[in-house]
Amino acid sequence: MSEIKYINDFLDNYHHYKDYWNYEDGCVLMGCQQLYFATGEQKYLNFILDYLDPLIEEDGTITNFEFGKHNIDGFNAGKVLFLAYDETKNEKYRKALDFLAGQLREQPRTNEGNFFHKAIYPYQVWLDGLYMAQPFYMEYETRYNKKENYNDILAQFRNVRKYMYDPQKKLYYHGYDEAKVQPWANKETGLSPNFWLRSMGWYLMALIDVIDNMSEEIYEQYREYGDLFREAIDGILQYRDKKTGLFYQVIDHAGTEGNYTETSGSAMVAYAVMKGARLEVISREKYAGIGMDIFNGLVREKLVPKGDGFELKDICWVAGLGPGEKRDGSVEYYLSEKIVSDDSKGVGPFMMAYAQKLMLEKCL
Repeated sequence: MSEIKYINDFLDNYHHYKDYWNYEDGCVLMGCQQLYFATGEQKYLNFILDYLDPLIEEDGTITNFEFGKHNIDGFNAGKVLFLAYDETKNEKYRKALDFLAGQLREQPRTNEGNFFHKAIYPYQVWLDGLYMAQPFYMEYETRYNKKENYNDILAQFRNVRKYMYDPQKKLYYHGYDEAKVQPWANKETGLSPNFWLRSMGWYLMALIDVIDNMSEEIYEQYREYGDLFREAIDGILQYRDKKTGLFYQVIDHAGTEGNYTETSGSAMVAYAVMKGARLEVISREKYAGIGMDIFNGLVREKLVPKGDGFELKDICWVAGLGPGEKRDGSVEYYLSEKIVSDDSKGVGPFMMAYAQKLMLEKCL
């Protein structure tokens, strides 16, 4: 199959995305973790362990972690440490989990209690950051901290629903500036002006992974996350492109010149829908086919032959808000960002979605 050949070729030729601990590598590591769960194949676990082992000292210190920058992106790659510890029982991985949990406790917060996206982005909450940190936070609390901070995690999602959700569009804005001083922020609401696909993808994956990592015994909270997830899934599905089954870079501007069906965000939606259906957070009967159709659309439209293999095309390379006058959150801005192939931010979610498809098929 083209999917598995592409993934294996990609991993065989992979190099660290950056020389410091980063979320892009984390996307690929999470793809390997999901594929390990789906297939049991040792090569995916080996990829994770080969990545982690040289970077983590015996006392749990992550040697290339960016100290002092308070960048919420820095927690994404740490999610695979739970698996590394489970499989090896090497105490340095357990200590590394404590190390990251300690870093998270030091993360600055808005007045409402949400983590800053970065120290250089004070009082800002981006949807991206929910995926980077909250599933790690939830799994750590469930396993090692007696669920003591469950209320904190839920409060952060409640704030995002309160301030960043548009009930007319049924979508979430990319960013929120509590201080309402950023050039991109609405002076009354603090919101960025548009709905970027990958940010919605981050949010959906954050929700379903938090649900997966929490204890169902805390029923009221479990149900509330499920309500948030169902609302957000139904909101975004109404924007699917009828021809391809995928989603546009600027979600609600399908007819705008230069807008395109974007790969990373579409893969994230596919992942979230299929995982939600598999876990029965949403109706398996109603949504399983939708999730698989989205993934199949990616394979059909975006995984194209190249040489003796394939490339995964139409990945937005990067998008953000600020600092200062840069990256103003306009439709024109999101459509101006570089479109690339085979980037970790697209390939990782593609791997995760493929793994969910494999696991979901076993349930049908």
